[in-house]
Amino acid sequence: MIQGSIVALITPMEADGALDVPSLQRLVEFHIEQGTDAIVAVGTTGESATLDEAEHIEVVRLVVQQVAGRVPVIAGTGSNSTREAIELTQGAKKVGADACLLVAPYYNKPTQEGLYLHHKAIAEAVEIPQILYNVPGRTGCDLLPETAVRLSHVPHILGIKEATGKLERLDQIQAQAKPGFLLYSGDDATACEFCLRGGKGVISVTANVAPRLMHDMCGAAIAGKRAEAEAIDARLAGLHRDLFVESNPIPAKWAVAELGLCKKGIRLPLTWLSPGCEPVLRAAMKQAEVL
Repeated sequence: MIQGSIVALITPMEADGALDVPSLQRLVEFHIEQGTDAIVAVGTTGESATLDEAEHIEVVRLVVQQVAGRVPVIAGTGSNSTREAIELTQGAKKVGADACLLVAPYYNKPTQEGLYLHHKAIAEAVEIPQILYNVPGRTGCDLLPETAVRLSHVPHILGIKEATGKLERLDQIQAQAKPGFLLYSGDDATACEFCLRGGKGVISVTANVAPRLMHDMCGAAIAGKRAEAEAIDARLAGLHRDLFVESNPIPAKWAVAELGLCKKGIRLPLTWLSPGCEPVLRAAMKQAEVL
């Protein structure tokens, strides 16, 4: 079972936006040393929207190669085109990903039936564990709990990353989904309570900056150790908030660069962190004692 602190890994880049392979390899080692439980390659935080298909699969391949079986690798392979999502999922399987993360189709606003048929088609086309990803603030559509429950019965769909921060959705899906269907938080600010209430972990932006603390917090919360989990989470509260002071992954990439783990590279239309935001984020890093 994939559980715990699952980092939504940034994709390191050169100043001109080219992939920075040595930094990517170093980041993988950093996360394994710090106890990160699994790695998502090329999710939203990995700038999937501006990597072409060849780059996308190459980043997954490089992460799988560097991890060398030490932790699970989950490839972000979602698209608003069902055909493209199938192709990316096939590519991720071919290069050795352990599972795939499939964001709900963005921009074209499918119905709930469309969402169901989209994910069902991918699951039927590619025999690899798949995690649904609901983030309506990004996609413009909401994969509702009842649709997640329907999809829980489709072979190869093992769980959902629920990023709304609405904990009542956790309760609803847990109560109605197929036994063994896994729920992951996609909202760092509520992840501690999510895990205390039965979630199996968080696919985390904060873990880019504070991987050891996120690992420890998730471990305590999943084990039901409320006081311990909440004490760690209190240290992380500033990061949970301020890593979204501008659009993700802008603050996360700045913070990882501040730790000396990547260069100052990001792709348009995203831009490097505004100078006025730097003191805010630096203070959050100091609160968490990672800087």
